[in-house]
Amino acid sequence: MRIGVPKEIKTLEGRVALIPAAAGELVRHGHEVYLERGAGQASGYADEDYTRVGVTLAADASSLYEKAQLVVKVKEPLPREYPHLREDHLLFCYLHLAALPDLAAELCNIGLTAIAWETVEENGSLPLLQPMSEVAGKLAVQLASNLLFRPNGGQGLMLGGMPTTERGQVVVLGAGTVGTAAASVAAALGAQVTVFGVRRKRLDAMYRLGPNVTALPSFAHLLERHVVAADVVVGGVLVPGGRTPILVSEDMVRQMKPGSVIVDVAVDQGGCVETIRPTLWDDPTYTQHDVVHFGVTNMPGAVPRTSAQALSTSLVPYILRLAGPGGMDDPAIRSGINVRLGDIVHPAVRAALS
Repeated sequence: MRIGVPKEIKTLEGRVALIPAAAGELVRHGHEVYLERGAGQASGYADEDYTRVGVTLAADASSLYEKAQLVVKVKEPLPREYPHLREDHLLFCYLHLAALPDLAAELCNIGLTAIAWETVEENGSLPLLQPMSEVAGKLAVQLASNLLFRPNGGQGLMLGGMPTTERGQVVVLGAGTVGTAAASVAAALGAQVTVFGVRRKRLDAMYRLGPNVTALPSFAHLLERHVVAADVVVGGVLVPGGRTPILVSEDMVRQMKPGSVIVDVAVDQGGCVETIRPTLWDDPTYTQHDVVHFGVTNMPGAVPRTSAQALSTSLVPYILRLAGPGGMDDPAIRSGINVRLGDIVHPAVRAALS
């Protein structure tokens, strides 16, 4: 199969879908891999690193998409990429269509087939979402710690505290991959951490992270009490393919301390905080009800080298399965299909867009 890797154009998005070693592995299996010139540069990989392993360079996006049958990119297509997409393309990337109805409509109009990384499911897990969820969860606490600085609009609190001072209070919504990563970092910094989840097994794992971690069920009255007292709230709730439920209302945000911080990793699926809205890395925060909100939809794009390496490790086996004989019938691949020949076919996505 002819596999095309375009350069990402989302604001300050530095990731590339395939690092050179991963692209070379696809070439070794007999596929033709094309890379748009400069696509790997922000992740630390020169064009020569790709040509050395048998990748062919495309001069620009137009020629890249013209050559490709399978388009492998990180982020969802943006409007200026739409003209490059064709009915016969297979699109394989993060899509998050439940929060992007205009994109969903455009992909249907084009008539292509689109497979979303975030809904590829196997053995009860989401293997193509997990690595970026872990990165985002770790980044969420690092960013929140910085946003608590007074010059950044925060209340002037050092998250982990020190002897003779209070510790910061961190609330993590969700006990999955994002929540585990966020809680681990916050606990290591010395904050008092409260994680909310729905499954006892996951809450047991959160409790074992350390003596400064409390794990609670997502009962409304408990959640509200802890959120309004928090210095940092991290949203890490996921409904695969669907719209994220609102767990933190605007009234709860209004009751939070001035200068506290919300980082909602779930913003690319709509967010679990009522006051969150998508932002970009060139203007990542805004303040509402005196609370600093961070809503960047491509958080891992800030650490592109780490992210690209983690992504490629997970991606290659699934690209080989998709590009091989009967790839579309592979159960894991089939679970990821959001749009097939112009029709929305994923039940959760269809429900969210209806």
